[in-house]
Amino acid sequence: MSASFASALGAAHAAAAAQHYPQGALYVVATPIGNLADITLRALHVLQLADRIACEDTRHTQALLRAYGIDKKPSQLLALHEHNEAEAAQAVLAQLREGERVAYVSDAGTPGVSDPGARLVAAVRAAGLRVLPLPGASSVTTALCAAGAVAPGAAQEGFVFAGFLPTKPSARAAAVQQLAHEARCVVLLEAPHRILELAQAFAALGERPVTLARELTKQFEEIATVPAQGLPAWFAAAPERARGEFVVLLHPVAPGAHDAGMEAGQRALRLLLPELPLKTAVRLAAQLSGAPRNALYAQALEWQGMED
Repeated sequence: MSASFASALGAAHAAAAAQHYPQGALYVVATPIGNLADITLRALHVLQLADRIACEDTRHTQALLRAYGIDKKPSQLLALHEHNEAEAAQAVLAQLREGERVAYVSDAGTPGVSDPGARLVAAVRAAGLRVLPLPGASSVTTALCAAGAVAPGAAQEGFVFAGFLPTKPSARAAAVQQLAHEARCVVLLEAPHRILELAQAFAALGERPVTLARELTKQFEEIATVPAQGLPAWFAAAPERARGEFVVLLHPVAPGAHDAGMEAGQRALRLLLPELPLKTAVRLAAQLSGAPRNALYAQALEWQGMED
């Protein structure tokens, strides 16, 4: 075991062993997103205590366990990933019904958040068995707390987690246009081989700030906020910036911008409605103004109701 982690298991036992850990329960355990030290004492205790560990990649998880001196036989590790989650969940259910404590970990961060785990949890809950979450590292919340993009009491409070955008260019462009109408902060994840395409797509959003959080908690961590239209130039200035895993935060719409867009959309809608079918008028008004299509559609219905 690494000398720097030598005392971790003892501390985990001292801090967490007195708690109750029921048998026949699934423990959903958050693991580090980069820095191995970012794991909780309770997570270490549960991983040591578990009769079996279901994991996204057994080799990756075995390396984490070895770093902390947790000894598990190969038979105690079960591969459960996006390609076999439904089938492997049945194996986990069988183990839980036998009274085993089963821990589930993804390769990094909190399971079930853009990682496998959600189907497993749903199956366990549907079977009437217990699910115990162990909170910890998450790239989403880590990026949010460093970006300053979500302020309590702000006009557009809260955030939307959009995960990974579609890979096909047309679908991706459509998704970006849809996100442009979201007034709250939008959190995305992106892989290095697609980050430049996302930068080009986001450039159409003009001055709206975007925070890029790259390689979070790792040696080459970088967090920068750039106007959307400046993203391609930011990457071009230093090609190494395109390396690593990304969390991308599209900041909230600036105060007043949403209202101005709606006003422009309503003006366009009033001109288009007498000449075009309702859905066509709404679509064109949204494209011209940048206002949310669903809001304009609701407004059109309200106007029609007043006329009836």
